[in-house]
Formats: sequence, C-alpha cells, structure tokens
Amino acid sequence: MRLALLRGADPDHLDIVHAGETLRVLIRRRPTARRLTLRVSSATGEVVMTLPTRTSVAVARTFAVSHGGWIAARLAKMPERVLFTADAVLPVRGVPHRIMHRAARSGATRFETVADAPVISVACDAPHIGRRVADFLKREAQRDIVEAVARYTDKLGQGPTRITLRDTRSRWGSCTARGELNFSWRLILAPPLVLDYLVAHEMGHLREMNHSQRFWTLVGSLCPHVDEAERWLKRNGAGLHRYG
Repeated sequence: MRLALLRGADPDHLDIVHAGETLRVLIRRRPTARRLTLRVSSATGEVVMTLPTRTSVAVARTFAVSHGGWIAARLAKMPERVLFTADAVLPVRGVPHRIMHRAARSGATRFETVADAPVISVACDAPHIGRRVADFLKREAQRDIVEAVARYTDKLGQGPTRITLRDTRSRWGSCTARGELNFSWRLILAPPLVLDYLVAHEMGHLREMNHSQRFWTLVGSLCPHVDEAERWLKRNGAGLHRYG
C-alpha cells in the first residue's frame, strides 16, 4: 500500500510505438507476480502486461517497448473481427449465415434462405443492425440451452435453479453452489454438439462440483460426444469471440 501511495496510481494502459504503429498495452498489477509478463488474449486481441508490486511503470514501459516486435507479430496473427453489419458472414449453429438488411422499417429478425443460402434477415435502420442481430442470437442461444437443459434434467433427475446467458471470455459455462447455470451466448455460433456438451458438462456439476474422475464418468454417461466437442473448442473456441 505504501509503495502504491508513493508512486501514484498506475495508468490503465501504455501506448508504445513499433515500426510506426501505436500499440496499446493494458496494465495489470498483481502482488503474486514475480516478474513482468506479456500476453495477447486470443479472445479479445488485448495486449496485457502484468507487473509485480515493486516494478515501476517506467520499467514496464521499457519492457513493453523492447517486446514491440513480439507484440506486433502476435497481433498480426489474430483473426479480423467480424462486426454484425449488412453482408457480414457469421456461423450460427456452425453453419455460415450472411446478414441481410431487408428493409429500413422495423420488423422481426428471422432466418431465411436466399439463393439456397442461409441468411439472418434484419429489418431496421442500418445503425441498429448490430444490436438486432446480437439480440436475435441471444434468443436463439437461450432457446437451445433451455431445451438441452430440459433433456439433461430428465436424464440426471435434477435441474438448475436458474439459467443465465452472459458474454464471458474465460469460460463457456459455469455452475454455482446454488445450482445456477451460466452460459456464454456465443455457444449459438458453434455446432450443436458443442452447446449440447457444454450443457451436459455444467449439469454434471449439479451432482459433482469438481472435475474428478467421477464427474467425467457422469458427463460421459450423459453426453456421447465429449471428446469431439472438447477438440472443437480447443481448435475453434477462441475464434468465436471475434464476432460482434
């Protein structure tokens, strides 16, 4: 605490320049950190530098500048973001869909097929397309998750006390000690077997609040595609965060 008072509050980020490009580095100070570290989030593309308690911001800046080439290289490998705008293509239940702006007058967002290709058809003023698509996807995710929870409630003989959708970055689902299940709405972008597995996984925690062998045996008895879904998430999960 005394050190923090002496040096003043840390900035929330540093801007460094590498090869004529300005790179933003977020600062996170952690008492448990033993050295300066840098990471680039595969979910958001954010560059985060973790500082030990006694490391000054000046030292941190020098460290970040010296790693400018590494940061730039990592960012260059990040997939581009896909905003929810007219003609953008995004996966829904693992299938590519194009966003079609059918009219400026407000109307229902819906699935359609145009020229034998699936689209998300949106009717609203252009500035509202992103919100309309996001809300539509969240409703679809809620429906699929509720249906999967109902199936596994029958198999397990018990169900959750509550289901909540969020936009979590570090996990696809969670289960609280009170029996509340939380899921990322982005699961609607993945193939159905992935959403189904994640629901089975969190439902398993209603009985086994751990990742013991007994837990995995239970999940395996509920869901036949655990390994396939886990492999898909490892290969493709982070990429779902680039949409929207």
